[in-house]
Amino acid sequence: MKLIIDDDNCIGCGICASVCIRDNIIIVEGVALETGSNCFECGHCMAICKNNAINLKLFKNQEYRIIDHDFKDIPVEYVDLLRLYKQRRSIRWFKNKKIDKLTFDKLFEGAYYSPSAQNEQDVEFVVLDEKTDEFLDLVYDIIKVEEDQFFRIKEFGEYLKDKSTKKYNPLLWGGKQIILTFSSDKTSAVIANTRVELLAYSLGLGGFYSLFLLKADEIDHIRLMKFFPQINPEKHLYSSFIIGYPKIKFRRTIPHKKINVSYQ
Repeated sequence: MKLIIDDDNCIGCGICASVCIRDNIIIVEGVALETGSNCFECGHCMAICKNNAINLKLFKNQEYRIIDHDFKDIPVEYVDLLRLYKQRRSIRWFKNKKIDKLTFDKLFEGAYYSPSAQNEQDVEFVVLDEKTDEFLDLVYDIIKVEEDQFFRIKEFGEYLKDKSTKKYNPLLWGGKQIILTFSSDKTSAVIANTRVELLAYSLGLGGFYSLFLLKADEIDHIRLMKFFPQINPEKHLYSSFIIGYPKIKFRRTIPHKKINVSYQ
C-alpha cells in the first residue's frame, strides 16, 4: 500500500478514483480505499483531493503547497509563453561571471516537478565547475576516435594541446560551467533539462546544448561513468547544457523551416 488516507477528512467524492490510472482507489461506504493495484506513486489523487485526505507514504514527511492560481483554466497566457520560446536562442558567449549554488538550486526546482517515464523520478544532475577541465580531457580522449569524421573534435584536440590556437574552446565556447543530466530514460532526462533551461531565462541566464559531450557516453559509457562514481552506472548521460550569463543579446527572431504537421 502506497497511500495514507485520512478517513475523517475523506468525503467519498470519488474524484481521486476518477484520476487514478492504475485503478488503485475505490469508494466504499463513502470513504476512499486503496486496492493495492500497482500504484506507482504519481500523486494525482493527492494533488486533486479537495480535503487533504490523501498523502503518499513516500513523501509523508515532506511539505507540499496549494497551487495559488484560483483554479483558473489557464495558468500562463499563451502569448507570454510563446514570446519566451521566440526569444530563446543558443548562447555561446558569456560574461566572466559564474553561477552560484543558490541560483543552481532555483533552476533544479524546475526539474524537481518534471515528469518522468513510469514516474521513476530517476533523473540526476551534475554541475561541472572545478573539474570541468579534467572532464574535458577525458571526453576528448574518448571521442578522438571520431575526429576524422568531425572537424570540431579535431579542433577541440588542437585547442587542448595549445589553447593559444583558438579564441574560444571549440566545445564550450565562452562557457565555464556545464549541467550534465543522467537517467535510465532519455526522454525523461531531456524533458528535465529543458525545464531547467527555460527557467534559466527567468534568471537572466542562457546556454546551449552540446552533442559532442554526449558522444563520450555513446562511445565508451563505462569509462565515462567512472568519472561520476556517485551516479548509478546503469544510467546514461543524455543531456549536456553549457550555461552562464549571456554576454550578448539578440535583437530579433529569425525565420525557421516550416514544421510539417499531419492529422490522420
